[in-house]
Amino acid sequence: MQQIQQLFPSEDGNLEQRKEILNYIEKIFTSLDELKDPEKSTLGPMQERSANFYKELIENYEVPVKATGMDNVVNDLIDLMKGHPYHTRKFVTNVLPMASIPGIIGLLTTTLLNGNNLWDVYGPAAAESEVKVIGMMSKLVGYDFTQSWGYTTWGGQGAVFSGLRLAIAKQFPHAKEEGVPRNLYCFASENAHYSLLKSAEAVGIGSNNLIRVKATSDHSMDLKDLANKLEEVIHKGGIPVYIVATTGATDSFAIDDVKAIKDITTKVEAKFDLKPIHIHADSALGGFYSFFKSYDFITNPLKFEDNVVASLQSINERMQHISLADSLCFDFQKLGQTPYLTSLFLVKEGKHFGLLDLEDFDTPYVGNRGYGSYHTGYTLECSRMGSSIAIYAALTAFGVEGYQQILANYVRVNLAFRDKIQKQLPNVSVVNDSNIGPVTAFRLYPEGLNWSQEKTGTFTLEQVQAINNLNQSLFEILGHNRENVFFGDTTKVCTIPVIDSENMIPVAAAKLFAISPYTEVQHLDEMVASISNAIQTLEESNVELVY
Repeated sequence: MQQIQQLFPSEDGNLEQRKEILNYIEKIFTSLDELKDPEKSTLGPMQERSANFYKELIENYEVPVKATGMDNVVNDLIDLMKGHPYHTRKFVTNVLPMASIPGIIGLLTTTLLNGNNLWDVYGPAAAESEVKVIGMMSKLVGYDFTQSWGYTTWGGQGAVFSGLRLAIAKQFPHAKEEGVPRNLYCFASENAHYSLLKSAEAVGIGSNNLIRVKATSDHSMDLKDLANKLEEVIHKGGIPVYIVATTGATDSFAIDDVKAIKDITTKVEAKFDLKPIHIHADSALGGFYSFFKSYDFITNPLKFEDNVVASLQSINERMQHISLADSLCFDFQKLGQTPYLTSLFLVKEGKHFGLLDLEDFDTPYVGNRGYGSYHTGYTLECSRMGSSIAIYAALTAFGVEGYQQILANYVRVNLAFRDKIQKQLPNVSVVNDSNIGPVTAFRLYPEGLNWSQEKTGTFTLEQVQAINNLNQSLFEILGHNRENVFFGDTTKVCTIPVIDSENMIPVAAAKLFAISPYTEVQHLDEMVASISNAIQTLEESNVELVY
């Protein structure tokens, strides 16, 4: 048994066991650092995997009968790192961050304590950190911190899902016992994240009762279409319960107008004598630009460049009414620079969590004691990771100004990237030109065609599909070269009309997503050259660039 005990941290704090675990950690860090190359976006060469790779893993692996020893375990873990994507200056694929030191240390603390954040008796450190983070972020966005509440959850998906549960409970308090009525409807922009689709399925509303609202030329929700579709649903006997306002779309960084959405729902509620419709701001990505809510753009204390200041002001103007939403979220594993999975779900009126809470007799071994005062029986999770510790560590380490600097750099990099491709790549257009933030979606065109023409609906369905195919061929070349520069891509950054079909057609585009703190303007020439080389490869492979 003593040998088994050596596989655990000590119970008495003895130096010998501490040194042993620190030596393993040191070996992992050293091996990781030896694989790093700032000129690459992977840890060593990419690992080629055959078509049968995962099938062979299933066939060849089983639990060993005898212990293999920690040295072998650590060596296996080091092997797993080889070829893994890594967040160097060349890693611009999507909203996948480099975990910061405070985030790593916070998550390590979480792991060492291994408390269950369900109840403060089991996880007091996480509970304390969670309440601190709720207060911090409530004040940041403009919620009344004496009324708001929240908890950490499993990503933006968890927040969207929790918001929907809350929206249903507010209108139908007995739905959790009696089931969800069949005439409930959700609304979101056609450019919204697919998490609402999964949430509508999971709660039993059904994806057919998710109404997709048209988007405008800046990829944000079409407010007139929202108003029309709300009334259409009501006239047919439906009940609108939930609207997701995207405040920083993953592909285009589109920001829906929360204030206008709130005005529309208020009028509709009064006109049809409805209960309040819950508005959730999906701010998992864009919500972090709330750090500029109180920034003095006139004196510009951090001395940002004029074009960066103008762009940050534009974002701030679109984000300033986020506090009108009934709930929102922050994926700290995105622009918060913390490890997976560290997300915060925040609700304007925390009292509504009582609608989702369990009775004491339903949780007989937790929560109903005089010596524990923080029991999160209203969360969908039973066991809860204390990810709030990592969030708290990052917030205190970076501070408002630290986040302002890194968020501004993402804007700076994207402004410079757009300028460079406009000058150097005449056949490439920026698709989300009306939105600035950490991401630029760009699309390759046959000679003589461009986004300005295509987005107005003057192309045929065949033309748009041909351009999509062209860009998907570009994706493949950029993807095979991702060891050098790791770009992102999407098959639907938005939808556009065509002249010979009533359907809106999805638009495919590659993406530069600035997410590493090490990506700076001086690194962009090589990235643009990589795109240029990929286009040249397309030409040499006889892909038709003239439509």
